[in-house]
Amino acid sequence: MFEQIFKAQLADITSDSRQIEKLWKEIEVQYSKSGRFYHNLSHLDNLTVSLTPVFDKILDWQTILFSIAYHDIVYNPLKKNNEEKSAELANKRLLELGASKLQRDRCFSQIMATKTHSFSNDSDTNYFTDADLSILGSAGDEYVQYAQLIRKEYKYLPDFVYKPGRQKVLRRFLEMQQIFKTDYFYEHFEHQARINLDNELKLLQS
Repeated sequence: MFEQIFKAQLADITSDSRQIEKLWKEIEVQYSKSGRFYHNLSHLDNLTVSLTPVFDKILDWQTILFSIAYHDIVYNPLKKNNEEKSAELANKRLLELGASKLQRDRCFSQIMATKTHSFSNDSDTNYFTDADLSILGSAGDEYVQYAQLIRKEYKYLPDFVYKPGRQKVLRRFLEMQQIFKTDYFYEHFEHQARINLDNELKLLQS
């Protein structure tokens, strides 16, 4: 799904089919690397699906698509600068496409926002980061599968290291006044997300 939408958007920007294929191939290769059990191409599809109901509320869909494409393109669980590296690469690719500084800055900011998922003054950014977190408010079984995939991405860490770190992440979300910043995502995902996060936290503590 995302591949077709992304390529169609690129075709509106450039008529160079080789450049379009090169850009997509880079994305495909990075998101298909071994060890990407959750942060893979399916994640890009799911983000797109999550944002479809609020399509008419998004002001700059093109930039959102670039943010989806590049927000996890650099992903190494051992590193803490994945967002920075991903945003830098997005900026570089957008520059190659001739994108304006305004669009490059918006994309950079949206990708960086996934580091904390805090409230932004930019509504598009809030929709984007809410969609990125929508898995937290999925049905119980789907959330359990998601948690298992995240654990597999950190399979090199023993439980005594992984569990405290994961608990810290879960508590940070639970301590937020609102996990989801936009009305749509709050109404559809907030309640179930808190149930899921609390259940995982209790499981990790048992």
